[in-house]
Amino acid sequence: MDKLPTTLQDAIVFFSDPDNCLNYAVSRRWPNGVCCPTCGSTEVKFLPTRRLWECKNRHPRKQFSFKVGTIFEDSPISLDKWFVAMWMLANCKNGVSSYEIHRAIGVTQKSAWFMLHRIRLAMETGSFKKFAKTCEVDETFVGGKSKNMHAKVRARRITGSGGKDKTIVMGILERGGEVRATVVEKRSRKELQAHIMQNVKAGARVYTDALPSYDRLHGLYMHEAIDHAVEYVRGNVHVNGMENFWSLLKRGLKGTYVAVDPEHLNRYVVEQVFRFNNRKDLNDGGRFNLAMKQVEGKRLTYAELTGKTDTVRH
Repeated sequence: MDKLPTTLQDAIVFFSDPDNCLNYAVSRRWPNGVCCPTCGSTEVKFLPTRRLWECKNRHPRKQFSFKVGTIFEDSPISLDKWFVAMWMLANCKNGVSSYEIHRAIGVTQKSAWFMLHRIRLAMETGSFKKFAKTCEVDETFVGGKSKNMHAKVRARRITGSGGKDKTIVMGILERGGEVRATVVEKRSRKELQAHIMQNVKAGARVYTDALPSYDRLHGLYMHEAIDHAVEYVRGNVHVNGMENFWSLLKRGLKGTYVAVDPEHLNRYVVEQVFRFNNRKDLNDGGRFNLAMKQVEGKRLTYAELTGKTDTVRH
């Protein structure tokens, strides 16, 4: 295999060769050798004329491709186009819209939108390891500004003040480490503190704002709060790291994606978390490589994604 790409231009040239595409993909999914996704057997034979493998055991779906059991399954779009789309999403700081992917790789906007959501699924990472260092905890509201809406739309969508009718995203940042963020239903003490206890080790230092929902953390954590009505920084007590993450997230949502359905927001959060957590240690090729290693076992159908609706999205 030729030298691995480190830039988008390198990636386009490199993955234009079908052999490079397949070899790269196989080495990431099956680093110890190809195995049957149905029975797990390594007794498989490659069929070069069809770029498929055939398992020697007798069972349904003996023949399989690299795409089976991954985010690419049942997609007629070639791997070279998939890989360029994944490269762009993994490395564009403010995200990349489905219209841009549609123009760049020559697929329909609807297909590009579906592809990007499947790639976001591959970017999801889960960890049972809890943060042990100093953590910042904060939440933000995501939703259109009423001043930018048409009067009829404003009347339909805005039924209260402040964050009412907006989606809440909660985040936990370990200083010097990674961030974890997710959509939550409400800012209740029960819900927010459950996320903290799930992700932060007891006894760790936790900084929050003065939201009453963070009261009663003192028994489990070294908790200090900053009241933003009075000050934003008090020595080391602040949540500016999380505020930085929120600014990056909203820059992409407002500038690149423009309008995001609340039901899909969590995947856009996952996308930003992926880039944020890998911004220092990995270059463009490294981030793409990491995403490629996570494509297996993550299936998302169009019906699951849309609820069988067929509307244009960004």
